[in-house]
Amino acid sequence: MTTTTEASLLHLLWLASPALPVGGFSYSEGLEAAVDAGVVHDETSAGDWLLNQLELVQARAELPVAAAAHAATLALDGTRLAELNAWVLHTRETSESLQQAQQMGRSLLVWMQGLMPDATVLPLLKALKPAPTWPVVMGAAAASRNAALEPALQAIAFGWAENLMQAAVRCVPLGQTSGQRLLARLVHAIPQAVAAALAAPEPMAFTPLLGIHGARHETQYSRLFRS
Repeated sequence: MTTTTEASLLHLLWLASPALPVGGFSYSEGLEAAVDAGVVHDETSAGDWLLNQLELVQARAELPVAAAAHAATLALDGTRLAELNAWVLHTRETSESLQQAQQMGRSLLVWMQGLMPDATVLPLLKALKPAPTWPVVMGAAAASRNAALEPALQAIAFGWAENLMQAAVRCVPLGQTSGQRLLARLVHAIPQAVAAALAAPEPMAFTPLLGIHGARHETQYSRLFRS
C-alpha cells in the first residue's frame, strides 16, 4: 500500500499551497454572488456558506473524483481518467465553473510537466479532451508523488478551504483574524468531509442554489472574481 513518506508529505503541502500557479485565487465559486445577494454578509454567514460547500460539493463531488483519479493513476487506467474527466465537464452548471475546472486543470498539468516530468500518468492526462479538469489532475498529481489517499484528500480540501477563506476576506469583506477563525471552522470539518468522500461509491452533483448564484455571477455588474 502506498504510504505518505516525508518527501510525499512535502509534495502534498506544495500542491495545497495557494502559491501554486494555477489561478485559484481568481475564483470565488459563487461566494461573490452570494455576497452580492446578501446571503453572505459577515464572518458567520461566510463560514456557514463555505461549510455547506465543503459538505455538498467537496465531500460529494470534488474529493471523490480526486480519489478515483488517484486510484486510476496508480493503475495507469486512462479509460477511467477519461470517464472521470467527462463527469466533471458534464456536471459544471455554468460557463464560469466549467472555465475554472478546465483552466486550473490545464495549468496544473503544465506545472506537472515542468516539475514532475517523470510522472508516468502525464500522457494519459494530456490525452484528456477538451482539457484535463482540476480534481482529476490533482488526484493524479498526488498519486504520482506516492501520497497515500487520505492525506492527499486532506491536502486538497485544505487548499480549497484556504483559497475560499481568502476570497471571503476580499469580497465580504473580513479582517485577517476573522478569516483565520473562518478557516479554523473549515479545518475542523475537513476530516469528516474526507471520510464522506472515501465512503462515497461514486461522485454526486446536486447543488441548485450554487448553480443559481453561479449563473447570476456571470451578469453581475461589479466583480472581483472570475466565478
